[in-house]
This record gives sequence, C-alpha cells and structure tokens, in this order.
Amino acid sequence: MASTDLTTFTEPGSQTAAADPIADLGAKYLTFTLADEEYGVAILKVREIMGLIEITHVPQMPGYVKGVINLRGKVIPVIDLRLRFSLDEAAYTDETCIIVVDVGALVGIIVDTVQEVADIPGRDIAPPPSFGASVDTAFLTGMGKVDEKVKILLDIDRILSGEEAARISKAAAEL
Repeated sequence: MASTDLTTFTEPGSQTAAADPIADLGAKYLTFTLADEEYGVAILKVREIMGLIEITHVPQMPGYVKGVINLRGKVIPVIDLRLRFSLDEAAYTDETCIIVVDVGALVGIIVDTVQEVADIPGRDIAPPPSFGASVDTAFLTGMGKVDEKVKILLDIDRILSGEEAARISKAAAEL
C-alpha cells in the first residue's frame, strides 16, 4: 500500500498558510495619516522621510502632482497623496512630510504626519474590501489591524499608473 504524506495534503479549494497571499504581506510598514485616516507603506519601499522643502511647480501636470524637488542633486517628482486620493486639500503644517519611495524611480509623497514603523504580521492583515467595479482598490494591499485600529496598507507601486509615472519622470528630467 502506498503511503500518503498528510503534511502536504489539503482539501480541494482550501489554501495552506504558505499559499495565502495575505499571509505573505506580514512586514514592517511605515505608517502615516491623511485626513485623520491611518495608512501604511512597506518600509522596504521607503528611501527617506523629510520635512517639506521648496517644490518647483511643473506645468501641465495633474493637480495632485505638486512638482519636483532637488534631493542631493536628483530631481524627484512629488505628489500630494491627499489629492491623489480625492481627499480635501489641507494647508501644510510643521508635521507635513515628504516620504521618498522607490517605485522603480524615486517619487516623493506628501502626507499629513508620519507616525511610526509598525510590524504587522500576515495574520493581522485582511484583504481589502470589495466596493464593486465602480471603486478602484487596486492600490490597496490590505487592511492591517494594529492595537484596535485599522491601517490601510498601500501598494505604493500602484498609486501612479505606469503612464502617469513615466509622464511625471519625463517632465522632471526635462527641467
């Protein structure tokens, strides 16, 4: 009689923890706020956190693209994440920060406040809710549960479409 290795057997339609894509999302996240909501981005995507510096306006860009900054000799496009998410524009304060992230190229995102680096295990991350076809949630990685709060985890690579990122980078390079 042939033996069956029960450690690798699963019921049809079930998933093991290793095959669960949400379980693989456990990591350290830089958390920040926008309009009193808490968000997180994978710390491995973050290159730098800085206060606001002078932003040079680039004409004919979408309203959420605030312009470009000179970061140690590199021209980096900067977007206001509030405006990208269609939230109300707010005056910048002493707590407003630019988080420089790597999305294949460096991009600055303006956030209201930076909070902390949170270690969120995969078991505490739920899939993003489905709002139907009318709401694009492709940029959401999941919903992280931390100390009775929910942090909206972002897939920072999807915040800008490939076309938008290329257009902004090209405009920045032409300055």
